Amino acid sequence: MRSSFRFNGFFSAALFLGSLVPVFSQQVTASAHGVQAVDQGMTMQVTALREDVLRVRIWRGGTKPEDASWAVLPKARTSAVDVSATASGFHTQKLRVEIGAGLKLTVSDLDGHVLQEDASPIAWRGDGFRLYKKRAMDEHFFGLGDKPGPLDRGGQAFTMWNTDNFGWQESTDPIYKSIPFFIDFREGRAFGVLFDNTWRSFFDFGREDEHAYSFGAPNGPIDYYLMYGPEPKEVVSTYAWLTGPTPLPPLWALGFQQSRYSYYPEAEFMAIASRLRADKIPSDALYLDIDYQKNNIPFTVDPEKFPKFPEMVKELAKDKFHLVVITDLHIAKQAGVGYKPYDTGVAGDHFVKNPDGSTFVGPVWPGPSVFPDFTRAQTRKWWGTLYKEFASEGVAGFWNDMNEPAVFETPTKTMPDNIQHRIDEPGFVKRTTSHLEIHNVFGMENSRGTYEGLLALEPNVRPFVLTRASYAGGQRYASTWTGDNSSTWNHLRQTVPQIVNLGLSGFSMTGADVGGFAGSPSPELLTKWIEYAAFQPIDRDHAAKGTRAHEVWADGPEQEAIRKRYIEERYKLMPYLYTAAEETSRDGIPIMRPLFLEFPHATSDGHPMDLDTGGGEFLFGGRMLVAANPSPEEVNPYEVHLPPGTWFDYWTGERFERATKGQRLDLEQRDKLTQDKPLMITPKLDTLPVYVRGGSILPIAPLTQSTEEAPNGPLTLRIYLSSDASEPCAGEVYSDDGKSFAYRKGQFARVRFTCKIRPDGSMAVDAAQQEGSYTPWWKTYRIEVYGWTPKDRKVEVEGKVLELTQSGVAWAVEVGAERNGVSVALR
Repeated sequence: MRSSFRFNGFFSAALFLGSLVPVFSQQVTASAHGVQAVDQGMTMQVTALREDVLRVRIWRGGTKPEDASWAVLPKARTSAVDVSATASGFHTQKLRVEIGAGLKLTVSDLDGHVLQEDASPIAWRGDGFRLYKKRAMDEHFFGLGDKPGPLDRGGQAFTMWNTDNFGWQESTDPIYKSIPFFIDFREGRAFGVLFDNTWRSFFDFGREDEHAYSFGAPNGPIDYYLMYGPEPKEVVSTYAWLTGPTPLPPLWALGFQQSRYSYYPEAEFMAIASRLRADKIPSDALYLDIDYQKNNIPFTVDPEKFPKFPEMVKELAKDKFHLVVITDLHIAKQAGVGYKPYDTGVAGDHFVKNPDGSTFVGPVWPGPSVFPDFTRAQTRKWWGTLYKEFASEGVAGFWNDMNEPAVFETPTKTMPDNIQHRIDEPGFVKRTTSHLEIHNVFGMENSRGTYEGLLALEPNVRPFVLTRASYAGGQRYASTWTGDNSSTWNHLRQTVPQIVNLGLSGFSMTGADVGGFAGSPSPELLTKWIEYAAFQPIDRDHAAKGTRAHEVWADGPEQEAIRKRYIEERYKLMPYLYTAAEETSRDGIPIMRPLFLEFPHATSDGHPMDLDTGGGEFLFGGRMLVAANPSPEEVNPYEVHLPPGTWFDYWTGERFERATKGQRLDLEQRDKLTQDKPLMITPKLDTLPVYVRGGSILPIAPLTQSTEEAPNGPLTLRIYLSSDASEPCAGEVYSDDGKSFAYRKGQFARVRFTCKIRPDGSMAVDAAQQEGSYTPWWKTYRIEVYGWTPKDRKVEVEGKVLELTQSGVAWAVEVGAERNGVSVALR
């Protein structure tokens, strides 16, 4: 039984579970997992999904909106924890929720720090709405996917509407993806917001009013999720819990990839493969753009340009190349000519409709085209069957382009607003809706159909799907890239904030077209771009039709040598990179990271230290820092800001120290670097500054020409000691077959490494017992130690005494790698 109490101008001192208390004109109903408040016909429901995660739903009238989501996993969306009710809301073990007059929501931590506070009641305009939140001047915002511009979204405004925007510039908005998730970072505390509304939505981070940020949409639900860290890593992992992490990719997808619009005929394409191997440029994937198709018709092969396509795929595989082909989602309207995708699509009623029930037809690359209705589960299943022939021929990956969806000869570059989509999906009410609701998820559901279709065809092979358009949660199905960028120095600079923000938004497997898609890069620009991309998750060199050569050997042997060296370094780092990819598949922490993700408390006032770097620095995994020039075309020296602690130059082994708060450095350390003295770097074409965090153990492999090739030699453990001798160092390596899902059944190898300096000055290095039953390629470890000098150059391992050798500035020894663990003493 519910009881009702009425107060005049003050809150009740106690609110018992299940009771109903008016707050001014409001009625607040507490439940086991949250609270519901009603005011003037509007209802707000706040539910605690976890101690640190809230879901907020608001609606008008008495009917609660449909509870469904394309983005949030059902298990997360329906989870709940018990809360403790208060007079005006509730609290969990981490958060306090208060609902004030006019349904104004305030969320705080238990120490009283306000994390989010409504600036005003919800603003309605017809079916549209806008939520305004108070904004402090020292508040910073990150995320929203691949939006161009600075890393920090503060002071900017954005629209979520997937758009084919060829030649976009730094101020262009919108572009290809709609990922309505951001991280609010202030005073070292992180707070995440996912606004789960698929309609065209809007975000303003202080452009309209510097004292408020806002988000809203012209229709659809008010349904958003709040995630508290306070560490930013915790927010990113929570977002992965809500929407799913990036799956573990096939190992080859981390290798160097060569593409162009377009390579043809077959002889020219195979010549590219031959040149890569002849010049010993490590590489794993080659792409075919739309010209491999007959008249640009998806799921066809031009028999004149590629007369021996199945044999070509096999020849590429023998040479350890993986073929990726483009399969745009538009199906050519080709009736009565035996074009199976169109005929079976019509028979199954799989194409989107006009308002009068007829099939919508729009012009794209093959001419008049029809479009699968991907909001139907049965249509996605049909779409997946279209890959059967390619998969049986050995095509390794698929590229879903033009899926915003792009439509030619229309003022909006896409389908008309009134096109009808039929939602027929488990968890959703079966209904028909307009393109306005579905547009932003269309590309994601296209890639989902591809991913799930490939799994149905080859259940034990990890799919590789590359998509241009997507929505929140799309990382479950596909990798992505930043679209049709340009061959300019500014677009090279843009790759860092774009890929970093994509990683924070769930998409860890991302990249940007190396060299720029539109236009012809200068030799120097292409070289520098290849250097950057060696330390980014996806490394794909891609170019538009009519542009000059982009291949590694373009511009002569001097440029090729520099480019090749960086690609080779990527392959040596493959154990480190693959280990980072496996991590992101578990916890969502991206491969390419902003500095504040690992060092949220590095600055005295709590601002993200990324704002001090000019946008050039980023972390490659958790232990390597790439200090790219924030203005890469400039030749003047630039500043590098290293986070607190010990750092080593990756190329030379030179050590640097940066003071932590209150730390005193000795004279030698102070000469290297202090809290207020950044490094000054003089740009050089052949050099990209890279640093390794003290306390790290990096796994390094012998060079191979492909990830299909087993490395020959020891796994090198590069140990970089922290200046704090009491601080242990650590690292790990992960390996499996790189192809299948056998790792889910224990067929993997994970080895964790630690080291520490003993009181007598000797060093202990331990490789723990291997986790998993997979037999990795290495039989021995080569241990290299940086930042330490031995006393007698001896090594004790399993009762044997070995000699330490000097290798540059490091001390090294090779020992056996046993699955039951290895302990080594260096002195």
